[in-house]
Amino acid sequence: MRRLAITIRGIVQGVGFRPYVYGLARRYALGGFVCNRSGEVRIEIEGESAAIDGFLADLRLKAPPLARIEHVWTEPISPMGE
Repeated sequence: MRRLAITIRGIVQGVGFRPYVYGLARRYALGGFVCNRSGEVRIEIEGESAAIDGFLADLRLKAPPLARIEHVWTEPISPMGE
């Protein structure tokens, strides 16, 4: 079990990005949350390593058509049991 804090910068607000992240996390059976934060999207996800790796790969490849991801930062954080 691991947890990641992810910050995404680019055109990620007002383009359906948060609902996309929510659906992607459900598809991979991950816990956590997603929220907008001054021009960025903040995500925390928690689950099995393979699921998190799949989530991260799909995050960029299958993003909504109007979204433009410019940069992704990831930081491991302590799991919370979600």
